[in-house]
Amino acid sequence: MTHRAAVVGAGHTRFGVLADGPRALLRTAVDGALASIDRGADRSSLGEAFLATLGFGGWQIGNSSAVLAEEISPAGIPTVRVENACASGGFAVREGVRAVERGEADLVLVAGLEKMTDLLNARRRYWLGVSGDTEWERLAGLTFAGVYGLIASEYVARYPHARDALAEVASKNHENGTRNPNAHFQKRVAREDVLRAPRVADPLGLYDCCPVSDGAAAIVLASAEHARKYTDTPVFVEGLGAASDRLAVQERAELTRFDASRRAGDAAFAMAGIDRSAVDFLEVHDCFTIAELLALEDLGFVPRGGAVDLTLSGATRPTGRLPVNPDGGLKAKGHPIGATGVSQVYEIFLQLRGGAGARQIPDAETALAHNVGGAGATAAVALFARG
Repeated sequence: MTHRAAVVGAGHTRFGVLADGPRALLRTAVDGALASIDRGADRSSLGEAFLATLGFGGWQIGNSSAVLAEEISPAGIPTVRVENACASGGFAVREGVRAVERGEADLVLVAGLEKMTDLLNARRRYWLGVSGDTEWERLAGLTFAGVYGLIASEYVARYPHARDALAEVASKNHENGTRNPNAHFQKRVAREDVLRAPRVADPLGLYDCCPVSDGAAAIVLASAEHARKYTDTPVFVEGLGAASDRLAVQERAELTRFDASRRAGDAAFAMAGIDRSAVDFLEVHDCFTIAELLALEDLGFVPRGGAVDLTLSGATRPTGRLPVNPDGGLKAKGHPIGATGVSQVYEIFLQLRGGAGARQIPDAETALAHNVGGAGATAAVALFARG
């Protein structure tokens, strides 16, 4: 395998309903990422930086990358905002890796940020909806929950026991969240509770939907050649993939398939030169429980419909053969939009270095991060390996 770059540091705030404002959240994540570098690196060592954010609520929607520049003074290095809806973090990581590969900087910072809970519900729905199709879906009254509800309806009608599998996704990820001190939700939810919960967008209920969260995450990338200058345990980036699809789901060939995820996953595995059987655990974009099932199929780990049996068998739990979202995923950890894709890499950094504590996956060596924008319109996939 050819190492593309290495993650040498990572920082993370708590996800949830937080008192801190955007600048304070960003500062906490960046400080944590720099402090985690084993042999030290300060802000003056950084050569470029990327900020992933939707600008939820209109907070500093223009030139927000300058806010990141304030946190990595001395000012002067180029900072770039990356916005690709809920996949902003994954695409920012991709841009950071490519900057390292091009030799533009020895150290690159990638941060993700969103402050979402300080708006009224109607305004939240507006800002969540801007990442979907505004010409047809939103004018028809569809929310994101509504779009994923349509997808889930088709999936449940097609595959027996799919509704039980959705409940297992929620129960499993809530269980995982109890072991993550940064998770928005840290309480167990039984399958029966998921099935009995009030409907949000049938067949999806309250526990099938991720929360609206505040939070930030950051990682520091180094060139593969210089990684051990900073740490004896780098986490190498082995493959990257990204793809897009039609924005509106009604324009696609099939509701229950995200072709952007499939193309991005295929590209990442081709670049890394590894087989799917080599992956020890996954961080996938489970904004709704149906999204985790689709991810397993779109990424090629099971055939169409195969995610139902895989999930119900317990294989995706931490003790199973293919753990999925050991940090609780978006479902329990939370989903501060711009921070999510970077947070996935934070979890992979901890896991592959053996530092995930109570949620550690034993002997994990290879992991995949999968970040989706909108209802499958964009996707970024990255593969990582322990150094």
